[in-house]
Amino acid sequence: MIRLDSVSKRHGKQILFVEASAAIFRGEKVGLTGPNGAGKSTVFRMIIGEEPPDEGQVSIDRGTTIGYFSQDVGEMNGRSVVAEAMAGAGDVSSAAADLQELEHAMADPERMDELESLIERFGHAQARFEELGGYALESRAREILAGLGFSQDVMDQDVGKLSGGWKMRVALARILLMRPDAMLLDEPTNHLDLESIIWLEGFLKGYEGALMMTSHDREFLNRIVGKVVDIDGGDITTYSGNYDFFEQQRAIAEQQAEAQYARQQAMLAKEMRFIERFKTHAAKAAQVQSRVKKLDKIDKVEPPRKRKALHFDFRAPPRSGDDVARLEAVSKTYGRKVIYDGFDLLVRRTERWCVMGVNGAGKSTLLKLVAGEIEPDAGRVVCGGSVKLGYFAQHAMELLDESATIWETLVGAFPHASQGSLRTLAGVFGFPGDDIDKPCRILSGGEKARVVLARMLYDPPNFLVLDEPTNHLDMATREMLIESLSNYEGTMLFVSHDRHFLAKLSNRVLELGPEGPVVYGGGYTEYVQRSGHEAPGLRS
Repeated sequence: MIRLDSVSKRHGKQILFVEASAAIFRGEKVGLTGPNGAGKSTVFRMIIGEEPPDEGQVSIDRGTTIGYFSQDVGEMNGRSVVAEAMAGAGDVSSAAADLQELEHAMADPERMDELESLIERFGHAQARFEELGGYALESRAREILAGLGFSQDVMDQDVGKLSGGWKMRVALARILLMRPDAMLLDEPTNHLDLESIIWLEGFLKGYEGALMMTSHDREFLNRIVGKVVDIDGGDITTYSGNYDFFEQQRAIAEQQAEAQYARQQAMLAKEMRFIERFKTHAAKAAQVQSRVKKLDKIDKVEPPRKRKALHFDFRAPPRSGDDVARLEAVSKTYGRKVIYDGFDLLVRRTERWCVMGVNGAGKSTLLKLVAGEIEPDAGRVVCGGSVKLGYFAQHAMELLDESATIWETLVGAFPHASQGSLRTLAGVFGFPGDDIDKPCRILSGGEKARVVLARMLYDPPNFLVLDEPTNHLDMATREMLIESLSNYEGTMLFVSHDRHFLAKLSNRVLELGPEGPVVYGGGYTEYVQRSGHEAPGLRS
């Protein structure tokens, strides 16, 4: 259906692909992977024709419709949410516009002499609209929007009033409603809560077209894709299987390449020792010449490229008292909405609480109460003895000094730390080399979040309160963070929509629901087994 044949592409001095090839066949679900800057978005842009390859060819079967979701959603205003979703539904959307135009024309007194022709055209347009499933379009749009977390009343409101994250959901709904022959989805789970991610997972499993997507959500990729196209160092390599299987196969391929390279290097060294030893011996001259010619004809194996795993040894935090945080008879309301009413919770040392709940259940409110960002209306929140609390939330990035560079931010926080350790810290959070000289004012929201996390975890507190810490982190950085926090000796209270993160790090679950808070002993995996659902909003 879609083929890249011997494609080469460079951006300035950076070489992205060199004679690289890949193919997507009808019905395949493909994960597109690779390090940041490897060229994943470039592949998408080449497929949709926004950017041509320097060499080679990108070919698409005739008549194939393609829907492309990117992080750049453009302007949205002047329509309701549901109308905006329907406006991008491809052929059925244009058919609806034709019908509306003809309806206005038939009602125009000045065009009465064309009425017979207009009625005939309207009949054809109506038949086409019906054939494309147009009369079910609004109900399908509302179903998709509901799956992505929109309430029915919000669907009828002006799309221009939505935040950027919710507009991203509308843009995603447009592509899903379009039902193209092939979908290209660039990070579709960004800005989605866990319930919406799981709904999208089910939708894509049932989608019959070809799918290629990028995602930093390991569990999401594992459950959907059956093939991985990996970009690295100018090559595109295709693997069968889900993301976990791809990682295993890539590791095996790297080991084999290293072994092959080592064997050839050992052989070359042996031959060179013989040549050096006997090059002045007349009796051995023929053998020396023979071996020189042999070496000239050998195809040299290139040193294997090994994708470097990110790793950083964070310091052990100081020990806190056994009772880390206590909420006693806490009440909190926003207007008429009651969030907590006489709520009690005790967080003990080394416990790792993940907080589950639908949007509006009070997850972030709980974290703010514990962190002291807001006060309860009644009751009290107390942190225990020797507790050093670190709080991460999306607004924390607003506290960065916009005039300072990344490097100045880290050095300012840790003036006595070695330059090497701070450079390593910056590297594992996605700022290698000269990137540390970027001023904070030009950083994206995700980059600012990584700076804040790096500054918090270099000298970690003994109580981490984290609100969606994996937002904007790529797969490698998420894995580094999970590995580091797995060895963390302090206490955690966190919210996350990343199921891999939840399963690896939690040992307690607090579910916030309409019947009141429910505590589950054990982590997220045990919670799923005992509750029968992966998220509170999916409760049957």
